[in-house]
Parts: sequence; C-alpha cells; structure tokens
Amino acid sequence: MTTETKLPFDKAFVSSFSSATNEPAWFAELRLKALEQFEQLPMPKPEKTKIDKWNFTQFQQHTVKSQAYSSIADLPEEVNALVDVEAGNQNLYIQRNQTPAYLTLSEDLKNKGVIFTDIFTAAREHGDLLKKYYMTQAINADEHKLTALHTALVNGGVFIYIPKNVEISEPIQAVFVQDDPEANLFNHVIVVADDNSSLTYVENYISTVEESNALANILTEVVANTNARVQYGAVDNLAKGITTYVNRRGVAGRDSEIDWALGSMNEGNTISENTTNLLGDGSVGDTKMVVVGRGDQTQNFTTKVVHFGKHSQGNILNHGVVKESATTIFNGIGKIEHGASKSDAEQTSRVLMLSEKARGDANPILLIEEDDVMAGHAASVGRVDPLQLYYLMSRGIPQREAERLVIHGFLAPVVNQLPIEKVKKQLTEVIERKVR
Repeated sequence: MTTETKLPFDKAFVSSFSSATNEPAWFAELRLKALEQFEQLPMPKPEKTKIDKWNFTQFQQHTVKSQAYSSIADLPEEVNALVDVEAGNQNLYIQRNQTPAYLTLSEDLKNKGVIFTDIFTAAREHGDLLKKYYMTQAINADEHKLTALHTALVNGGVFIYIPKNVEISEPIQAVFVQDDPEANLFNHVIVVADDNSSLTYVENYISTVEESNALANILTEVVANTNARVQYGAVDNLAKGITTYVNRRGVAGRDSEIDWALGSMNEGNTISENTTNLLGDGSVGDTKMVVVGRGDQTQNFTTKVVHFGKHSQGNILNHGVVKESATTIFNGIGKIEHGASKSDAEQTSRVLMLSEKARGDANPILLIEEDDVMAGHAASVGRVDPLQLYYLMSRGIPQREAERLVIHGFLAPVVNQLPIEKVKKQLTEVIERKVR
C-alpha cells in the first residue's frame, strides 16, 4: 500500500498565497504550472530505499504565524548557540517557521552591491535577477513529484547574490528555526557568485520541538560563474517525526569552485540529494558529508559530481555513523561525460555501525564516457575497530571514552571543514549527544 499523494491544497489556495505575498506574475505562474505537473510526474527513486509509504504530501498547515525577533537578545538558547554574537555577525538571516524574523547585512557589503534577503522580498524587489536563476540552471520544477510540489508550495528561503569581482571574507549565515510542530518547511535557497567573486555561506536547520509530524521539502541552487568560489556549509538538525527531502545542487562555470561541507543530524526519515555539475573547463566540486543515524530512522544520501568541462576535478567524502536500528545508505556517483578530458573523479564513502541492528551501505558508482581521465573510489561498511579501542584502552582510557574518540576521529574530516566556529562546535555537540 502506497501513501496517498493527492494534495490537500488546490489551485485557488496557491493563487491566494501568491497574492498574499505580492509575488510577480512569473513566480505565481511557475507555482501553478508545477501544481498541474505534480499529478503526472513520478516520485524520485533513491537507490536501495523504498519511499512509497513515506508521507511527503499530507499535512494540515502550509504556513504558521510567528513573531519576528526584535534583536539578537531575543533568540532562544538553541538558536543563540549557532550565532557568533561576540564576533558581531553582521550578515545574518533568521527565519522562524515561515516568518522572516531577523535580517542584518553589513554596510560594506550593501555598498558593494551584495543582495541578501528572503526569497519573497527578492521576488518583489529583485525580480529580474531572481528570475534568471530561479529553477532555470540548477534544478527544474518538473524533475519529479517532490520538485514540483516544492515549486508550487514554496513558503520560505533566501536569495544571495554576490556581484562580479566582489570577494567576501566574512561568512554569510542563515538559520531556519522550526519551533512550531505544525510548521512545514518548503524553503528555497539560491546562492549566486558572479564572475571572479567568492563567499562563504553557512545555514542551519534546527527544531526546538522534540517531535513533529511536519514535512521538510528543501531545495538549494548554487551558481558559481566564471572563476568564482562558493564555500557552502550546512547543518540539518530537524526533529523526530519530520520527513525530509533535501536537494542541494550546484552549477560551476569555467575555473570556478563549489565546496560543500554538510552535516545531517536529522532525527526523522531523510532523503538527500547533493549534485555538482562541473560545466566549465577547470571547474572543481568538493563535497564532504557527515551523517549520524539512530533510533529506527532511515536515511538515504546520494552525492553526485558530473563532469562536463575539461580538466575538471570532483571529490566526494562521505562518513556516516549508525546506531540502534537505524539505516544509512550512501550512493556516491562520479560521472565523466564525453568530451570532459583530463578530468578527475574521486570518491570515498565509509559507514561505521555501532550496534548489531544498525544497517549501513555504501554504493560507489563511476560512469565514465571519456578515455583520457582519472577516476577512483573507496567504500567500507563496518564496526568500530577493536585494535583502535585496544590501543586507547591500553593507555588507561575507559572503553566508552575510547569509542567516543574513535567516532570523533572518524567524523573529523568533515566537521573540521565547517567555516564558522560556533556552528562547528554545535555540530560536535549534536554528534556527541546522538552517539552517546
């Protein structure tokens, strides 16, 4: 028996929501077209995970009303722990459920033409620029049911645009807070680095409720134009019971680079896709992901780098820890298209299981359609190495502490890549709590 996919919201509702947010005609029309396409499109089919009984479509509230935060001092403790108040973070957006709750951008970046705002303000005030990138270069609305559903029901997100020749040293941060168990997240994030520009963007998803039956359908589009660099860090920490579909995709132009550092700490069932399309010659895509699964949750992560440009370089590093009765699956895909000569596709996926009932799988896939290239893969699934534990315990370290040290060492290659110290610390604390 499959889960019902008939939507609880119709064309009239979607049109009404568009009017309420004062969206431009092209944005509203894209919603309605996606709503029509939804019925005909198939569900995505992640490798080795059946999702036909997962609920991605049935929910009661499209939006919930929330109060904005008047200042940083009003932030709840869990959110404050993510924000570097002492360092005076001047480039910060906080969304509370669906409400843009706090936004600040330094005068220096404003003067340089940087745009950092919520997705609906971007549609109203920067419509032509947003239209150029929204669902046009990275993700298409008609890929499958969940991309169409997202397009029809987008209810939050941010737009970041870095003009040509602007290099930003300080991070830009967005925090998406779910503090209402009825809040369903259809967030759309767009990050554009124009020619010869660079930025570091970090986002956090955090639930302050312990359990929720809500849905999260999150799409991210990253565009790095010629000789641009984007560092993208994300930590997802949504509550137990939330079914999550997240698709983060990047497009890299000539001599550009997109680096992903992703931490998935969700407590509910999760399907994640992360794809980097290396379109330009000399482009680079680097993905590092760390995952912790526990309880009875099922998580499936597909990480993919596709080489179109010559001399392009792709690297995937996935590390996951699984305990109790959880299941974690890594699908790593390196694809080199015909014509992408001198390219290099490398990937490593490792899963560490901490209990007898835990299940892990690592599936490396190389698809090579060009001769003059380099490619390689490594994958492993196993339990804590007893020799490592013996070495530590022989030096007086208790077994539980020894296991903790082994786990942190296993996950460190990704954790250490996160560019904001407080976010790195928070991820470390979440990992500590989940593997305890």
